[in-house]
Amino acid sequence: MSGDLVRKLLARALTTGLAVLAFLIVALTGATGWGLAIAVAALAAAAVERRVRPGADGVAESVLVAAGILVGYARRLDDGFDPALAATALVLLGLVLLVGPLRDAGALEIRAGNLPVRSWTPLVAARLGDALLVLLGAVAVAAAFALPAWLALAASLLVGAGCAAVGLDLARRRFRPPAGGGPVGRALRRHQPEFLLYFSAPPGSEYQVTMWLPYLERIGRPFMVMLREPEFLPTIAAATTAPVVFCPTLKTMDEALVPSLRVAFYVNHAAKNSHCIRFNQLTHVQLHHGDSDKAPSANPVSAIFDRIFVAGPAAIERYARAGVEIPAEKFVVVGRPQVEAIEVRREPALGLTDPTVLYTPTWTGHHADTNYCSLPVAETVIRRLLDRGATVILRAHPYTSQNPASARQLARLTELLAADQARTGRQHRWGAAATRELSLTECVNRSDALISDVSGVISDYLYSGKPYAVTDMGDEGDRFAERFPLAGSGYVLRRDMSNVDEVLKELLDTDPLASARWATRSRYLGDFSAESYAEAFLDAARRELEPGWNPPAPRRAADALVQDGSPLSPTA
Repeated sequence: MSGDLVRKLLARALTTGLAVLAFLIVALTGATGWGLAIAVAALAAAAVERRVRPGADGVAESVLVAAGILVGYARRLDDGFDPALAATALVLLGLVLLVGPLRDAGALEIRAGNLPVRSWTPLVAARLGDALLVLLGAVAVAAAFALPAWLALAASLLVGAGCAAVGLDLARRRFRPPAGGGPVGRALRRHQPEFLLYFSAPPGSEYQVTMWLPYLERIGRPFMVMLREPEFLPTIAAATTAPVVFCPTLKTMDEALVPSLRVAFYVNHAAKNSHCIRFNQLTHVQLHHGDSDKAPSANPVSAIFDRIFVAGPAAIERYARAGVEIPAEKFVVVGRPQVEAIEVRREPALGLTDPTVLYTPTWTGHHADTNYCSLPVAETVIRRLLDRGATVILRAHPYTSQNPASARQLARLTELLAADQARTGRQHRWGAAATRELSLTECVNRSDALISDVSGVISDYLYSGKPYAVTDMGDEGDRFAERFPLAGSGYVLRRDMSNVDEVLKELLDTDPLASARWATRSRYLGDFSAESYAEAFLDAARRELEPGWNPPAPRRAADALVQDGSPLSPTA
């Protein structure tokens, strides 16, 4: 995304610029104190850059900063040749050259959470770059106060000893691998997982996994989570008691995919999924991380999986409508278990007073043809809702901040809500209050109606039976409901917002599509009883693990519906 690129370029320019400036001031002027201060600033900038660009190569900048610090140190001591300072220079040069390769080599090691193993080498290797920055900062401080050079040498040797220990252990792993695999592989063999959840995605996507973990745990069989990006390891390991393994290479995958595994579940169509699908001894099942009418929900790549678990028949129709030919036997209708805690409201929305409206703008997507984001025109909607006395829950997509324009538009909406809350006392929710303090289910249960873009949120909200509006950001008019059938039982907001008052009246006052939503609900979310809704997924998963297993016949939701399609009770 452009916002990330700008941050990375700024961090790179700041680090390089300060490093060059520090060296020039120390080497060419007498302002040693200023040069050392700028060198410390360059180290701080390098630390920030490591957060923005974890794989940043700062060898040249580190050499410049170290050289500047050492020249300044020699000037401060002013004792002629100092053997301790010379030795410090040699150790620092070696560290600057070795830390990067050792860190990269450590990053290729398997790491795990929730397993009784202590893989210290990858963890220490990942921190060597930070240790070098702290060391250079300490040497700069020693130079500024003209402390004895042996102190700097002792600190340098201490960090050097850590590098040597990491290097020796990595070399041992490469040239004399332990018999029977490494400690992670041995621990997984003892755990005997029967299935795995495989995950690869950009930063900020962990919600795709965490929404499924409670239901994978309810299957009642030992399992593991395999990650392909390291930043997810702490978050996902904290969200489950199952082993979570980070496999950076195909070789580490070979170690982690132990013989007891029979099924692999996936939650997206990441390119690295192919690294796991090559293991044909496994049954590969696509779960998705939501059900929507978006184009990615009918991705032709789905055809590579052995099974595709879908929420309802509408998902199968979606593939056919997109011209994606997949054998019918690959599809398994399992409902959308994440909606089981959503409260169902039987009554239509008629003349709601002081309503609470959930607004869930999606992100801009990777491509123009998948950009359904309504943030550019959302201010009109929010203002009209506030005029009607509505309380607004603003829950934006996790990727919104990756687009600078979307981030600015979202900030403007939060300003409007904050100002209205201060003026009227209405308890609007936005930011962390709507995304971290409340789950999506809680947001749905607290609201009376939904305004959303084309996204999986609508399918989840459909379970509640409450009304929703969909934004037509492509300005497709009558063709919009043909492309996105969920819009057929919702109220469509035009891109120019010319019908916003009419839509809000239908959404909050008259609700003429109330009965139509119940038929759509069954097509999109399956025909399962509310009392055991999640069991459809659990039974299907167990059947993949044990093909001969047959669950008791489930009660169909249709058995609890009256003729007009609405439920007999709010729990249906």
